[in-house]
Amino acid sequence: MRIIGGEHRGRRLFAPEGQATRPTSEKVREALFDILGSRVEGAVFCDLYAGTGAVGLEALSRGAASCVFVERQGKALGALRRNIEIMDVSGAARVLAMDAVQALKVLEEERLRPDLLFCDPPYADVRWPVILAGLGERTILAPRALVLVEHAIKVSPACPEGLEQGRSYKYGDTGLTVFSRE
Repeated sequence: MRIIGGEHRGRRLFAPEGQATRPTSEKVREALFDILGSRVEGAVFCDLYAGTGAVGLEALSRGAASCVFVERQGKALGALRRNIEIMDVSGAARVLAMDAVQALKVLEEERLRPDLLFCDPPYADVRWPVILAGLGERTILAPRALVLVEHAIKVSPACPEGLEQGRSYKYGDTGLTVFSRE
């Protein structure tokens, strides 16, 4: 696994062995950042269910001002912290070692308003539709923010109230759906 674009292009990242962490493939990351284009530069990025941090680190490599990484699983959290050190971006990275529901509360309380939020929940986690619905209800997103959800193509996410659904993309058995702040 490596960074595919920007300042740190080609930099190798660490991933724990086993199936517990399912990093976003390079193909899907490349497509994601093609979709985002120049919106990444200077943006506050949030990588919800960060795992190894590959997506958020890609955002930092491509010019995001900062990234909040949310991860609670021990091995993934260790890999994430190691990858932040490998890329030497600790000044622009913040790690919230907690579940997504708690992290959204923290972001809301601190009035941190991500411009771009990437959500890649474990496909078997039945809570992620509720978490996604909560994004539209909460005041954590910046005006004109984009929410990008990676999901199994068999399970398209419902559009949360307060957000507009944009395009959906398919890459093998992985889907990416874009939502925007109304």
